[in-house]
Amino acid sequence: MAKQQDTKKLFEDLSGTGKSIGVLTSGGDAQGMNAAVRAVVRMGIYVGAKVYFIHEGYQGMVDGGDNIEEASWESVSSMLQVGGTVIGSARCKEFRSHEGRLKAAHQLVLRGITNLCVIGGDGSLTGANLFREEWSGLLEELVRQGLIDEEAAQNNSELHIVGMVGSIDNDFCGTDMTIGTDSALHRIIEVVDAIMTTAQSHQRTFVLEVMGRHCGYLALVSALACGADWVLIPEMPPEDGWEEHMCQKLSENRADKKRLNIIIVAEGAIDCHNKPITTNHIKELVVSCLGFDTRVTILGHVQRGGTPSAFDRILASRMGVEAVLALLEASDSTPACVVSLCGNQAVRLPLMECVQMTQDVQKSMDEKNFEEAVRLRGRSFENNLNTYKLLSYHKADSKLPNSSFNVAVLNVGAPAAGMNAAVRSAVRVGIKEGHKMFAVNDGFEGFYKGQIKEITWGDVAGWTGQGGSILGTKRTLPAKHLDKIAEQIRIHNINALLVIGGFEAILGVIELSAAREKYNDFCVPMVMVPATVSNNILGSDISIGRDTALNAITYTCDRIKQSASGTKRRVFIIETMGGYCGYLASVGGLAAGADTVYIYEEPFNIRDLQSNVEHLTEKMKTGIQRGLVLRNENSNENFTTDFIYQLYSEEGKGVFDCRKNVLGHMQQGGAPSPFDRNFGTKIAAKAIQWISRKLKESYKDGKVFANTEDTACLLGMRRRTMAFQPVVQLKDETDFAHRIPKEQWWLKLRPLMKILAKYKTSYDVSDSGQLEPVTRVRPKKAD
Repeated sequence: MAKQQDTKKLFEDLSGTGKSIGVLTSGGDAQGMNAAVRAVVRMGIYVGAKVYFIHEGYQGMVDGGDNIEEASWESVSSMLQVGGTVIGSARCKEFRSHEGRLKAAHQLVLRGITNLCVIGGDGSLTGANLFREEWSGLLEELVRQGLIDEEAAQNNSELHIVGMVGSIDNDFCGTDMTIGTDSALHRIIEVVDAIMTTAQSHQRTFVLEVMGRHCGYLALVSALACGADWVLIPEMPPEDGWEEHMCQKLSENRADKKRLNIIIVAEGAIDCHNKPITTNHIKELVVSCLGFDTRVTILGHVQRGGTPSAFDRILASRMGVEAVLALLEASDSTPACVVSLCGNQAVRLPLMECVQMTQDVQKSMDEKNFEEAVRLRGRSFENNLNTYKLLSYHKADSKLPNSSFNVAVLNVGAPAAGMNAAVRSAVRVGIKEGHKMFAVNDGFEGFYKGQIKEITWGDVAGWTGQGGSILGTKRTLPAKHLDKIAEQIRIHNINALLVIGGFEAILGVIELSAAREKYNDFCVPMVMVPATVSNNILGSDISIGRDTALNAITYTCDRIKQSASGTKRRVFIIETMGGYCGYLASVGGLAAGADTVYIYEEPFNIRDLQSNVEHLTEKMKTGIQRGLVLRNENSNENFTTDFIYQLYSEEGKGVFDCRKNVLGHMQQGGAPSPFDRNFGTKIAAKAIQWISRKLKESYKDGKVFANTEDTACLLGMRRRTMAFQPVVQLKDETDFAHRIPKEQWWLKLRPLMKILAKYKTSYDVSDSGQLEPVTRVRPKKAD
């Protein structure tokens, strides 16, 4: 029990002593499965349990022998960055039979394994649940056959199951993202970006087939992330006459001087008569109707391969730790659960409710009730589909409304990958809402200098995949230029502002809203969307650009670690960006498998440094003979990267040698990741819809007048929801001197990183342990 005076629930109170956990991967492989296996093994060993690999999925469980092998801490080293599953996966017909499950039960009882962590799709998880339901009957049968004695049956009387969903299709209901989906999107977008350059050269149309036999998530999100001209998915069959409709849109885009067309097709795409739509059919259609040079690319198993993305490594690590906690807390009355992601929160859901809901999706699609199928898919899928529809427009549709409102968009602060996707989305949604959209170049500096011009639908074509800020961005704040900015607002008759940027952006919105008392020109709706690699914006757990930066850090660390593969006993000291915010260092460290991460938010002294050196010295005595240390650039003014490098070099003499790397601005550059493109697109669309509502509410007597707190907001993700928060109310939550929020959610991930690096630490698991009901059907319209 936790101490009376402490309301926190600490995982130290949960012991795994005397327990055995089996971990297996089953069904189709997915990138990130290895990170999940690693987390289960290390967390299990950490709490005192025995952990066993079950090789080759259920087949290995049935066959037993060497397929069930006790895991050690070192046995999962270097797994984090490897795609697929190193413990193997197989589809097992034998386990579907009662006889096969009896053999599997026997193999588990022989080793005292009564806790199973299953990583796979809905079929694998359904099989695990059936196994659990039959467990007591299987034990009785084994006793009758004389294969085990009564004592063994008594000691292994309960079987606990926890599932993690590993599937690139993201086709499991109850979770926003499954392990492997983000990495598959990386593979798709890498191919699309490469194809776009060749397609542009020859003015070609490309038809891409992506995986998704029963679920169109990959096709839908990749279409959003690359700005595809057309997408075909099983959940949204096109109506009769779609062929003409599609060709008309492709033709319009070419007429608008767009040199290429991209059509993305899910492998399970169907029309409204349940007839499959193939890539070859689309190619023939485009060639015969338009005469465009058209090529087909089928991505196939490329999508399953490659190294896992930072998102998948972090997701899988969090899920793996949560799965072990769920097993430790399970009782005979606890139903089998699945560990899921809801927004930014790890949750536990009843496994069979999720499986049933997943099966209901297919049932709804078979009955042609596609609206219901989309709703059952969950809020993530529904939001993506709604955003795609919002951004789809062509001239043959009805005429656009005319709101007579002018909305300005600007980037403020340092560039962040995904800013351009957000601007494109804002411009196009604004135009669809009937507004006239204006682009402000170079942030508030360009604003007061009058660098403002109208921006049209076609002006933002092809922006989603471009890094940096096409509009230009500066760190200048508006306070010293209020007169000139107010004058520009009058000249261009600006009725609302969308500010996309980092810490300077929120400071700018705070300054403009404070100036409303003196200037009526600032009495317009204004909303800020967070975009910064540092992820240091109060009011939002995540910001545009941080995922791309995390991937840059993670992949660079992979390469740096690999450089030591032929050199034993080497420690790398790596400096990351982030100002005073340790997000990139901490979460990047979790994704890259760091031993230690130094950040400003967690003060450290020379004794801590000495302890870390000793920890690495001990590590070097094992089979793992390299170390990774990350340091946030402003973590300590005296313990600089050079100081830490020299200290480790001196103290590690004769045991290991050191190298240092400063990653610098490579973290800010590059093409945006699929997550940043998608997040930027959705959050900017939501911001413009909010602006439209506020404009209608504040329009009186022929003019817009908005001076209440709730008309100057930040739109951010808080745990599970996207929320509009008045910037004035966020001031108290901010440490302005160090440009960080006073409370930061990701600090809860720090102990997780330390545990996986074998440090003894305290871990607050207050958010864990609650088995939540599955939300089936929500109201159709939600704000």
